[in-house]
Amino acid sequence: MSPDRPPARRRARSGQASGIASAPALLEGQRAKAVLADKAYDGHDLRNQIAGIHAEAVIPSKRNRKVAIPHDDAIYKHRNKIKRCFGRLKHFRRFATRYDR
Repeated sequence: MSPDRPPARRRARSGQASGIASAPALLEGQRAKAVLADKAYDGHDLRNQIAGIHAEAVIPSKRNRKVAIPHDDAIYKHRNKIKRCFGRLKHFRRFATRYDR
């Protein structure tokens, strides 16, 4: 590398990118009563966008948040059921497409 050229910045690849970066694009134009997400999605910008679509943000606060934002535990328990359902659908897709022989 030449000394007169600044070092190139590394770009995040799809495997390294966080989910919170793509969440705002997924929420555009959506309607919901509640948006369920895990602690990784706890951010002011995302919470403001969720409030903008008149939905409740059911996201637990990160540990490092100075003032914890409460969330509905009863609704949050459904997130695990939804996640397991998608896992099962992916599992059966492998059999349907004969990836597992």
